[in-house]
Amino acid sequence: MKITGTFIDEISHDIPHQNWGPDEWDRDFGLMKAVGIDTVIMIRSGYRRFLTYPSAYLQKQFGCYRPPVDLVELFLQLADKHGIKFYFGLYDSGHYWDTGNLSHELDANRYVIDEVWQKYGHYASFGGWYLSMEISRRTKGATEAFRMLGSQCKQVSGGLPALISPWIDGKKAVMAASPQLTKEDAISVLEHEKEWSEIFEGIQGAVDAVAFQDGHIDYDQLDDFFAVNKKMADQFGLQCWTNAESFDRDMPIKFFPIKFEKLRLKLEAARRAGYDKAITFEFSHFMSPQSAYLQAGHLYNRYQEYLKTF
Repeated sequence: MKITGTFIDEISHDIPHQNWGPDEWDRDFGLMKAVGIDTVIMIRSGYRRFLTYPSAYLQKQFGCYRPPVDLVELFLQLADKHGIKFYFGLYDSGHYWDTGNLSHELDANRYVIDEVWQKYGHYASFGGWYLSMEISRRTKGATEAFRMLGSQCKQVSGGLPALISPWIDGKKAVMAASPQLTKEDAISVLEHEKEWSEIFEGIQGAVDAVAFQDGHIDYDQLDDFFAVNKKMADQFGLQCWTNAESFDRDMPIKFFPIKFEKLRLKLEAARRAGYDKAITFEFSHFMSPQSAYLQAGHLYNRYQEYLKTF
């Protein structure tokens, strides 16, 4: 199972910023392309007051800061140059994280979707949308938000695909700021199947692909959960991707590049389950030779060796 897509985490709140400019991003797109990555997904276009593009609406409505560089335009230009497909990630106001209610994200993103498509939809590499609201279980307003926003994205763009990347509420599903690495109240496979079957039924036709994050369950649980994910995706007409996290959730320091053996275990489990595509969170911090983490370049080397075994 090869990694053919990656998130771009330019608006982050739990991993350090690398302060890259156009030259560093250009090199990174080249490094991605060299190992077979054909898709980049901007994980969010803004978080609270920080933005990736100068949105007139978000600056006025939420008091967002005007960014010094239009990163959406930069990423689309680089995607065009390197022959990579770009997925645009929606805005995250932070209200969901404060209240647990996803309906807050609807109003903001209805404007963002139209604004972004009018401004950037002409780029050849604009290939899809990422609905950036992350959930793990039945969350208030989640199904409605995914259905409404996914439908709008597809309508304005002539049917370009929409992606979601939820997490599994497993034993490692703890907040990044928590000193704990695991929790006791982990979801069972049966509960996971029941809840997500209901969500998938509600978003049919509005969402095209689901990429469950793979780092919240233990390695001996991968096959059971992955089999259920593929079964549900097939049942409700979704592509089943895996979000193969390239950072390590088992370490007390959050977050470092993952040990290659662990990444391989997760990719092989996705292959056995018959997944359609593997993406990662995320190449630039945790796999790139020019990452701030020295270990990331070594992971890149180990992954290149892995590719030669195919």
